[in-house]
Amino acid sequence: MKTKYYIYTLIFAISIVLGACSKSFLDVEPKGSQLEENFYQNADDAFEGLVAIYDQIGGTSNGYINKFTASLAAVDDHYAGGGGPTDQVNIQAWSDYSLDPAVGPHIDLWARGFSGVFRANVLISKLPDIPMEDDLRKRYMAESKFLRAYFYFDLVRWFENIPLFENPISGNEIYEVTQAPPADVFNLIIEDLTIAIDGLPVAVPVASQDGRATVAAAKALLAKVYLNRGDYAMAAQLFQDVNGEPGGTSQYGNKLLSNFDDLWVFENKGNSESIFSVKATSKKNWDDWGCIACAEGNWLNTMSGPRNYNRLDTTAPDYFSGWSFFVVTPELESVMNGDPRYNKSIVNLQLLEDEGKVEYEKGFMNTGFFLGKFLPLQSDASTGGVDFGNFEQDMYDIRLADTYLLEAEALIMGGINQGRAQALLDAVRNRVGLASVPVTMDAIKFERRMELVGEGHRWFDLIRWGDAADALAFKGFVKGKHEVLPIPLLELDNTLLEQNTEYGGGI
Repeated sequence: MKTKYYIYTLIFAISIVLGACSKSFLDVEPKGSQLEENFYQNADDAFEGLVAIYDQIGGTSNGYINKFTASLAAVDDHYAGGGGPTDQVNIQAWSDYSLDPAVGPHIDLWARGFSGVFRANVLISKLPDIPMEDDLRKRYMAESKFLRAYFYFDLVRWFENIPLFENPISGNEIYEVTQAPPADVFNLIIEDLTIAIDGLPVAVPVASQDGRATVAAAKALLAKVYLNRGDYAMAAQLFQDVNGEPGGTSQYGNKLLSNFDDLWVFENKGNSESIFSVKATSKKNWDDWGCIACAEGNWLNTMSGPRNYNRLDTTAPDYFSGWSFFVVTPELESVMNGDPRYNKSIVNLQLLEDEGKVEYEKGFMNTGFFLGKFLPLQSDASTGGVDFGNFEQDMYDIRLADTYLLEAEALIMGGINQGRAQALLDAVRNRVGLASVPVTMDAIKFERRMELVGEGHRWFDLIRWGDAADALAFKGFVKGKHEVLPIPLLELDNTLLEQNTEYGGGI
């Protein structure tokens, strides 16, 4: 039986690198799996181990699911789409809330999250004994703890009741593992990020290290943790450190781009608005269908494109054909119509087809509206490997407009500084030419939806605000159940882990 296969592949194989990746901030030749006792002999080995941790953030596992693709299907802004109701069933199950312990995106989210935790734990345990410069060791330790906190923050929000690992464990110990109180998980996250802030660089060279954690990224993530926990004063203080003067350049060099559309130019990596991004690259020229997880491109570009797109008029955009996932709901299209961000956020192919300019195959739950931020042109396709598996567009995990609005939320919820909250909201709206509106929680919620559509924040927002039951009822969301995901069935076999109460368990 492949008990606990997903979480513990790294441990069972006693493997650290697992075919080291080649993200844009590095160019490491993969050395394959290496036995732990023969690895971590020098700084180069430590760097490969660090790369292996980063690799878990945006990668997929046994399909095309990662935190970004899965969460789009779950919210009111999108339907799962695709080729039919059985196309990527684990994604479909979160779109219509038919998920259960055996079917749903939680299988992959759990796998990738805990794989990242274990890779981080191994490097954290090895770093003290590796002969290397102390400053470099401190930075790698800070990055490893930042990443462990990053994975745990997602895991505890998705599943609530999860095991807590601070050190590598052996195969036999797996069967004795139990779940920890969520408060203990949050305490480790806060501890890790506090240490990370002290050891991370203020900035990194974009050309060679873009995508690696910085002080601003760690402070922003810690602020998100405090906001999630309802500690609005701590969240606001940390966000203010990250954001600086609204509309200006922060102490870390971050500044809103003057043109919203420039955020979605493939080549505009590492721009001033990006605080922490998930990197994508075509350098590996992926072409191995037997190892989808080996691809380092952005699958969201291919997944969100229209099926069999054909341009009939040269005035129409020359989009790359894709798989028609994550189509935009008519409700979002209606709400966003007229917003200056509409044309970059939503592509109305139905209108172009009605005008006789394009034709395309209607996918499952077709609405005619597609996610424009990640809809690539033919010219964006890679010339090496399989073109649709090697798109280079990065995904923003944390960007300045996001942290502006989160600070405004903390200020309003905490009754702290309405004037600064107003300035933060105004800065986001002014960037796209919108007039000021009075700052309220409703205004902040609306602005986050308009500004961040398709970027993977909406599900966490709705849960944090307590709005998910109302917003997602039409999809089948059940209040008191679907705020958390089920523990994957495979993880319960022959272990002491218990299923969440919402799915028939006892914890």
